[in-house]
Amino acid sequence: MSELKTSVSTRTKAKKKKVNQIPFGVALFIAIVGAGFFISNQSPKSAVMWILGVAAGFTLQRSRFCFTASMRDPVLTGGTSLTKAVVIAIATATVGFAAIQYGAVLKGAEKIPGNISPVGLHTAIGAILFGIGMVIAGGCASGTLMRVGEGFVMQMLSLIFFIIGSLWGAHDFGWWNNVLISKTKPVFLPQVFGWPLALLIQFGLLLAIYILADWYGEKKSNE
Repeated sequence: MSELKTSVSTRTKAKKKKVNQIPFGVALFIAIVGAGFFISNQSPKSAVMWILGVAAGFTLQRSRFCFTASMRDPVLTGGTSLTKAVVIAIATATVGFAAIQYGAVLKGAEKIPGNISPVGLHTAIGAILFGIGMVIAGGCASGTLMRVGEGFVMQMLSLIFFIIGSLWGAHDFGWWNNVLISKTKPVFLPQVFGWPLALLIQFGLLLAIYILADWYGEKKSNE
């Protein structure tokens, strides 16, 4: 019995003492605010982007939100909570973008705000390559950046190759544009179906995906 107590005591002492992270947090907050003031002197718009970026990063880190996990978890673990969260995020973004774009249409704008890109074979190829890469790396762009900030060495390596792949893609973009992208036409649903029907299709598909994900998650949790 005494040997067991000694062993437990030794293991407890062997554990590293937790470092108080509050001073680091305060120092980081001061640095973020200071950087914000410095950036605002150069460009107020850049300062707003700085604040939004910091807020988005903090939200992603605290919520453990990851687009990769929303696609990967249903297959590997059966969990669909992040899948449903992504659906809600897309629905929320749809409301905002639709309001901005429809407002521009009402004002008679010649060009609708937003980048309406053509969808074709190049989209499928890119999606497959990116899907394979982000599953192997264990995160998409947002998840990788979040974990780099947390000190994950593997994600630092992933970030390096993420940058290399992006530069490679930018270098070869002209070829992809000439061979595939330029030969397909952009599809903007409001121009095809009208605004009411386009929004109905968009939200209808999102609702169907949400219901399917919720049903699938419940089924897997009960198995």
